[in-house]
Amino acid sequence: MSSQTLSSTTPEQKNTNGKARYHTVMLIDDNSLDNFINKKLVESNGFAEKAHVYQEAAEALQFLKMASSEAWPEVIFLDIMMPHMDGFQFLDEFQKLPEEQRMSIKVIMLSTSESFKDLNRANKNPYVRKFLNKPLSAQVLQAIHV
Repeated sequence: MSSQTLSSTTPEQKNTNGKARYHTVMLIDDNSLDNFINKKLVESNGFAEKAHVYQEAAEALQFLKMASSEAWPEVIFLDIMMPHMDGFQFLDEFQKLPEEQRMSIKVIMLSTSESFKDLNRANKNPYVRKFLNKPLSAQVLQAIHV
């Protein structure tokens, strides 16, 4: 199976209020190394209590369709360039989810692309809150306020 869940945030990794910033995030990227690095960054910086990791956008979408509201991620880090279903195709399907679900999830697109076309397309999507270049870093995670 290509999804993994991690839920280990130590007390010294949590924010000043004693909690990770977000309860659950989702990482969607076909590159297992990027997923590994991003998962470790999310974990070690107290960004989230749990991270659901998917290498296939369609599997992540299926999870979202079946999950109870308590299991919805607050943030999705979404790669653009993926086989089978790319990030923009994922967003097309994401748009079909119930409004309550769509509005409670913040999407951050990740890419190695320097394409203005991708940036403009992402910025026009009402569900994309940020467009970031890979790789994520601790400084970038700390600066994210969505």
